[in-house]
Amino acid sequence: MDFLPIFLNLKGRHCTVVGGGEVAARKVALLRQAGAQVTVVSPVLGDTLARTAEVGEIEHIAEAYTEALLKESVLIIAATDRREVNEAVAEAAGRMNIPVNVVDSPDLCTFVMPSIIDRSPVMVAVSTGGSSPVLGRMLRQKLETTIPAGYGQLARLAKAFRDKVKTKFKSGVDRRLFWEKVLEGPIAEMMVAGKEQQATEALEKALDSAGATMPGHGEVYLVGGGPGDPDLLTFKALRLMQQADVVVYDRLVSKEVLELVRRDAERIYAGKERGVHAIPQEGINDLLVKLAKEGKRVCRLKGGDPFIFGRGGEEIETLMEQGIPFQVVPGITAASGCATYSGFPLTHRDYSQSVTFVTGHLKDGTINLNWPALAQPHQTIVFYMGLHGVQTICDQLIANGLPATTPAALVQQGTTRHHRTLIGDLKTLPGIVESGDVKPPTLIVVGEVVKLHEKLNWFVPSAME
Repeated sequence: MDFLPIFLNLKGRHCTVVGGGEVAARKVALLRQAGAQVTVVSPVLGDTLARTAEVGEIEHIAEAYTEALLKESVLIIAATDRREVNEAVAEAAGRMNIPVNVVDSPDLCTFVMPSIIDRSPVMVAVSTGGSSPVLGRMLRQKLETTIPAGYGQLARLAKAFRDKVKTKFKSGVDRRLFWEKVLEGPIAEMMVAGKEQQATEALEKALDSAGATMPGHGEVYLVGGGPGDPDLLTFKALRLMQQADVVVYDRLVSKEVLELVRRDAERIYAGKERGVHAIPQEGINDLLVKLAKEGKRVCRLKGGDPFIFGRGGEEIETLMEQGIPFQVVPGITAASGCATYSGFPLTHRDYSQSVTFVTGHLKDGTINLNWPALAQPHQTIVFYMGLHGVQTICDQLIANGLPATTPAALVQQGTTRHHRTLIGDLKTLPGIVESGDVKPPTLIVVGEVVKLHEKLNWFVPSAME
């Protein structure tokens, strides 16, 4: 171990930064966030530190560095662009036994500044010992995705109950087991989701009933898996996918997204294809209730967004009726993802002032839509599940007033490595699709914005190989 990782309490304590540029300004900002009283030694200040000094948030000594200016400091940072000055600061700090950091010079440092994940009071610091700050930042970014912002509130809740738990459990082992159940279960999830009062009440109840077996609590997470590219998942979606005990997933969830669920989670396929349902919708609703009542954390993983043609509303109606706690995590809907990756915006002030999402396959199996309302100029229409009805869709829009030359596109398996965009108009698109060996899932986009595909097309599926 090259450096001992420690966390210093600098609240109200005097720290000195030698240097007045933007690098020094970033170090000053970190020290001030930690509550330190900061003195900056520099003949002149850059714009950032000059503004900070003007409002009295730092003390500025407008002099060239001398060793005497370091007295009374508990921590020193050298951030000048002159190696000889930085070396002099490091040597003086060493003689005075004061921790010193010299920017971009690990050999002169007695401590290094890590990349920080701040979920106060939870703090995570990542360091490469100064050998590769960029790698440290990359590792921090990866950790950011797995540490929710709400963990700070969770830590404060645990602190509030710490003495009560210590009184209840005399054994350290029992205390550890209790906290593991709390911090890895639904109480923690309530807190992270912002349900502070509910989490507090649940923790009180868990503590009162401790000694016997803690009651099982199940929960359902309706998670939007996005259109296919796993990089489009939200942080919250990924976190819940990785902590679920059971994943009930749809046909539209891509293989790459499904691979991100917890490895040992049970997986139940509930996909629906044209005329073939692995599990009927009512059966899915009942299954979610059954699994949650068994005390399991259930991830209902859907392609796109759960509330846009995803039947999420139907499922949470059942959960609410049965008193099952749940969360809904929005996802990037297919219309947005597929259109973006095909290079045409859904709205554009020169082409389209509104956008309409339409299902191309109604509950009764027809496409009996309000065609006069859809066949309006200056709007974009997106048809979900319209592959088998593409001829009817185009014919009806023409019959209800849209020109046969209105641009139209079909996007196949959008945002994935199999992404393909077929461009035509209302007259030609059905023939293009028929001869194109198209594979679902697909969606159809109609409107003048499709013209922008040639100019704005940026996505190269081969780059995902």
